[in-house]
Amino acid sequence: MPNDFLPTIESEIDQEERGVQPWDIDAIVGALRDARRRSPRVISAGNRRAPIPSPELLQQVVTRLYASLFPRHAGAVDHSEEGLAFFVGSTLNEALHLLSEQVRREQGFIDPARLGPSLNTRPAEVIVAEFTQKLPGIYELLESDIRAAYDGDPSARSTEEVLLSFPGVKAIIYHRIAHALHALGAPVVARIIAELAHSQTGIDIHPGAKIGGNFFIDHGTGVVIGETVIIGERVRIYQAVTLGAKRFSVDEHGALVKGEPRHPIVEDDVVIYAGATILGRITIGRGSSIGGNVWLTHSVAPQSTIVQAQARSETFEQGAGI
Repeated sequence: MPNDFLPTIESEIDQEERGVQPWDIDAIVGALRDARRRSPRVISAGNRRAPIPSPELLQQVVTRLYASLFPRHAGAVDHSEEGLAFFVGSTLNEALHLLSEQVRREQGFIDPARLGPSLNTRPAEVIVAEFTQKLPGIYELLESDIRAAYDGDPSARSTEEVLLSFPGVKAIIYHRIAHALHALGAPVVARIIAELAHSQTGIDIHPGAKIGGNFFIDHGTGVVIGETVIIGERVRIYQAVTLGAKRFSVDEHGALVKGEPRHPIVEDDVVIYAGATILGRITIGRGSSIGGNVWLTHSVAPQSTIVQAQARSETFEQGAGI
């Protein structure tokens, strides 16, 4: 059978299917256009034709930033000092050009009429230039996180294994990058980067959250860390932990008040075990231990141990309960 035979058959099938399609594509396109024109969100946009940030391109940005921070783990072939310097320079330059364009896109669809006089955007190149100055500090924080993961998990055989395969480490790498951009004035780009990590690891960290060094999320699936959370040094949390808001304030019109502190403060050297839910602007004192599945809405003093009020001891026989 000749190589061009199948494409010919597929082309004829496509043409036949297009000829008998039961829908009117032009009418559908027109109806969707009219629906968009009626949308208050679209109507209020300052420039509907401006391109918007691309999650796909921001994934490329993060991939290149990761390679710039950890070149030996991300594709560098020549591991000499000169070879690594060339690889990092080339890769980082690509990442920063892509990032500048994405920040510029974010600024392009901001509606000044909705944000009012508080709008104060700086050129994308300025934001990215300031971001580059933070990269050495980001690297140092990540090294502390990697070490915390290795020291905190008896199954870890090396820091290389931790860096290459632990979802909690991946999530914090994305967060350190996103948090810096959020603080510099690119909150939408930062939020997209956070969501990329969420979709890949199951760990949802808002880019506004402030997280100290030596941070370790073990296992990680289902972890939620809210926008105004503050976490100190050497904190360890496990899967399905929520650091969330207890309630949301509203203004005189019933709209949610955005940005006010509403999430927990976790001081240094705290351990929070799997399934714990900690809500509201409360403080978990230094050195405390919060047990699994605890529901906590009040502050606790330093060195506290909080466990469920009652635990049941059950015996399963012959596989019952499994």
